[in-house]
Amino acid sequence: EAQLVESGGGLVQAGGSLRLSCAASGFTFDFDEYAIGWFRQAPGKEREAVACITLSIGSTSYLDSVKGRFTISSDNARNTVYLQMNSLTPEDTAVYYCAADHLYYKTSDCGFRLYDYWGQGTQVTVSS
Repeated sequence: EAQLVESGGGLVQAGGSLRLSCAASGFTFDFDEYAIGWFRQAPGKEREAVACITLSIGSTSYLDSVKGRFTISSDNARNTVYLQMNSLTPEDTAVYYCAADHLYYKTSDCGFRLYDYWGQGTQVTVSS
């Protein structure tokens, strides 16, 4: 059974950095046939897509408010996706989730997809 496990969250001061990891296992298909997305949900707010990556070609997409600060990357040999978050602000405080979606065409764009598999989330708190 497909499983995603996030790690790397924590408490950081504004301006600081964190790197989140998403370790995948149990996928039916090869890892590079998937897109992986990072999402976040702050208290009282709707979940929003933060970044995603098409694993076969490394193409990425970002939420406008994190462009230039966050970087999504993958280590396909380790079935792991990372989210490097720099210049964090209190507005980045949320539970961060990673999710996976199998791509019929493995070079498809990772954005605007209905992701099938989700991790349990990791808390990121940025203090001012």
